[in-house]
Amino acid sequence: MDAKLYLPAGSSRDGAFDLVVTPESAGWAYCGLRVLRLAPGAAHTWPTGADELLVLPLSGSAEVTCDGDTFGLEGRPDVFSRVTDFAYAPRDATVTVRSAGGGAFALPSARCSRRLPPRYGAARDVPVELRGAGQASRQVNNFCAPEAFDCDKLIAVEVLTPGGNWSSYPPHKHDEQRAGEAGEAELEEIYYFETSGLAYQRVYGTAERPIDVLAEVGAGDVVLIPHGWHGPSIAAPGYDLYYLNVMAGPADERAWRFCDDPAHAWVRGTWHGQDLDPRLPLTSASAAPAAPASPSAGGER
Repeated sequence: MDAKLYLPAGSSRDGAFDLVVTPESAGWAYCGLRVLRLAPGAAHTWPTGADELLVLPLSGSAEVTCDGDTFGLEGRPDVFSRVTDFAYAPRDATVTVRSAGGGAFALPSARCSRRLPPRYGAARDVPVELRGAGQASRQVNNFCAPEAFDCDKLIAVEVLTPGGNWSSYPPHKHDEQRAGEAGEAELEEIYYFETSGLAYQRVYGTAERPIDVLAEVGAGDVVLIPHGWHGPSIAAPGYDLYYLNVMAGPADERAWRFCDDPAHAWVRGTWHGQDLDPRLPLTSASAAPAAPASPSAGGER
């Protein structure tokens, strides 16, 4: 296995941050992720530098201050309880996160050039999409997808997979810039995982660009995907799986385009006529799950 692409929980801790992935540490150019953990009543201040970023509560609530604007984040008890609100901070800014009750906050980021204003993202405005069918059913919270929230480079979504199901399936890739109907957008990617039990992540390459990861992943683990086919993400029976996807790349257009592995692309066609997993959606913007929605065959998560 390419061990440098699998980061066990705690292996990249730095001060107040439980996790630190920068473009420099990952060996690429754009994509980053930190996880900030605050004790009750604590605060942390840091500069964004050349990165735009989001403050996304994994657990707990917070007050986020940036460039004189302050946003109150209601947050959530944990990632399996509800869809959360979030805040955006631009490059060349200073951010302070305060949490009266304490909590953990994901900070997905992207190296960028365009400076946008600080903003608040309401939980009720997050598009929740149900994808796949049968044992490939999953929920995608498109809180920072290109069509949902404006950034310069950053794309980020959350995926919830019921126990026993596969997501990020069929395996797919987005590691070259190709126009047309079967095109791709070149995107680096980070997977950050939360689960109370057993889960696996697969990444594999082409003959020209080999890569090989098969990792048992748990709470706080990370898998880096510089290129190659990625998927499936497998939730063992009895254990729901959450992961945060962070993506960014060099193209001027902020787009999320991919292609399926031709060896497994046929699976997508078998979803027609199959029912969604009745456990979905697992979460919504309210405390209680929303009513089931129609499935989508689109997307890759």
